[in-house]
Amino acid sequence: MADGKRILGRQRVLEKRNLMKKKLKNVPENRPQMLPVHFELCDSTAHSVCIAGTFNEWRPASTPMISLGPGKWAKDLVLPPGTYEYCLVVDGEWRPDQRATETAPNPYGGKNSVLKVSAQIQHC
Repeated sequence: MADGKRILGRQRVLEKRNLMKKKLKNVPENRPQMLPVHFELCDSTAHSVCIAGTFNEWRPASTPMISLGPGKWAKDLVLPPGTYEYCLVVDGEWRPDQRATETAPNPYGGKNSVLKVSAQIQHC
């Protein structure tokens, strides 16, 4: 059963990537360029993972990550170029993304991850 869920999760991620590629090809020139961004998390104890940041008004429920099997999570987004701050929300606990190369202090005494979206594809 777990293998079936893992396959379905991977299949959903691949389907979304293909859909994003099609959408990116059909963007009119007068619209801001949207670029794909890939997030991943490996945490064997996680039951629920979301992403909250400046790109979704810090609403974790609006950006849940997809389970790819035990402890593996992924999410693909399409964002306009810019600099964003975000946290991963793992089972309700807000934490910086360990894969991020840059962080910034937040007003709660913790750290936010920093994501810079440019003309190159970003992997977080």
